[in-house]
Amino acid sequence: MNSAEQQLKRIHEKLQQLMKTYVALQKENKRLTLEIEKVKTFTTQQQKTNDDLRQQLDILKLSTHKLSNDDKKELEKRINYYLKEIDRCIALLNE
Repeated sequence: MNSAEQQLKRIHEKLQQLMKTYVALQKENKRLTLEIEKVKTFTTQQQKTNDDLRQQLDILKLSTHKLSNDDKKELEKRINYYLKEIDRCIALLNE
């Protein structure tokens, strides 16, 4: 075999190896993308659960009338936030 054929054969082998690596990386990318989506879904669910538990805690505090001044201020901020969100939603509906 002459050197041109040997070089062509080495280039072909390297190209085959690159293609195998590319396919493996595509599979790994797909797997990681799916894993990211699962983690995002889990995080969203955990955040919702956290919010629900925080609301339940607030309700329990309100029902027992054991709110500290800081708790009262925090509750007032949250109520104001919800009112602003409701107003924003109403404004969007009226457009």
